[in-house]
Amino acid sequence: MTPLLTQQWNSPLGPMILAASDLGLCGVWFEGQRHGPSDERLRGWTSVTAHPLLQDACMQLQAYFAGDLNRFDLPLDLSAGTAFQQSVWQALLGIPSGHSQSYGDLARQLNNPKAVRAVGAAVGRNPVSIIVPCHRILGGGGQLTGYAGGLWRKQALLKLEGHPIALPSSDSLFPE
Repeated sequence: MTPLLTQQWNSPLGPMILAASDLGLCGVWFEGQRHGPSDERLRGWTSVTAHPLLQDACMQLQAYFAGDLNRFDLPLDLSAGTAFQQSVWQALLGIPSGHSQSYGDLARQLNNPKAVRAVGAAVGRNPVSIIVPCHRILGGGGQLTGYAGGLWRKQALLKLEGHPIALPSSDSLFPE
């Protein structure tokens, strides 16, 4: 197996780690994110500064945070998940910017309406944050719930996308 290539990128919401395999982008995590790569796991990966896919991902993320991009165009490698997780992650890609679904909606979309908890677990283990938009999944009734990168980041991402959810007012989208 080819070692994963990684690059760090400083997003407006904090440092991020991006990872690529031979097949595509396989990781985008906020530093310290729950279910992100551990320090031990990162030791087997190769850190690079000039990989075309990782550079493209950073440029697209920069455009996203600037409000100039609402759909990413990057090859993805989601093979690290189970078949069920991969089906959930693929379904997340169909949720447009500025929109959301509930965990129950997503379970029904996958023709498995009783799998709400399993869907929630798969959403929480999404390895490609932001690009596979798990932040667009809300609790029943539109409640702002869970995000492996921190609830405040989920709130900021939804606000950036112009999501109609009632968000607390703030002069700044991103914390100082």
